[in-house]
Amino acid sequence: MREIVLDTETTGFEPMQGDRIVEIGAVELFNHMPTGRTYHQYINPERGMPQEAFEVHGLGDEFLADKPKFAQIGQAFLDFIQDSTLVIHNAAFDMKFLNAELKWMNAPQLPMSQALDTLDIARKRFPGSPASLDALCRRFNIDNSSRTLHGALLDSEILAEVYLELIGGKQPDFGLSANTETEAKPGETRWRAQPRSAALPARITEKEAAAHSAFVESLGDGALWKKFG
Repeated sequence: MREIVLDTETTGFEPMQGDRIVEIGAVELFNHMPTGRTYHQYINPERGMPQEAFEVHGLGDEFLADKPKFAQIGQAFLDFIQDSTLVIHNAAFDMKFLNAELKWMNAPQLPMSQALDTLDIARKRFPGSPASLDALCRRFNIDNSSRTLHGALLDSEILAEVYLELIGGKQPDFGLSANTETEAKPGETRWRAQPRSAALPARITEKEAAAHSAFVESLGDGALWKKFG
């Protein structure tokens, strides 16, 4: 089961009043586990950035001036999300902007049925409690200390952790049921594990190591520990 955890940053609240998307971030999940495949794109909104919006995400006119317009990246975005469920916090907001941008480039609209709203899930699970992303991070003890400003990719990565907690926290089959390797495309990055610069120190004491060696010796010459240790 493929899901896309998604977030956007915008110039304001209403696309019908001229507000535009300036950043999209998305994280791919397969069977509720991150695959390491992400989508991230800054976008030139073709308008000035209001100060109120700049104070939220820190994306200014100068930074966005050389970024592509939505019409230039819209198809790549659709190719990434495909028909997967879109996991979004306050889905109505992001879907409203995405569909406005897609409409302006004469692309197909995204049905609301494709979106899964984590804000709605949180309010049903914890009625009467704060349900912002920061509040849910505090509830689930998720580190969001790097979230000094809103950022679409960072927020989607944090939301992925929150979402997994909201639905029970555990992936059902440990990712063994399917091969999730896919080719990275423009605008995507893939995390890869790197070797440690130095080996981790041993966690057993010299006394424990000596006791283990004595135990192995007591097993005799046929002990498997002597063949494979």
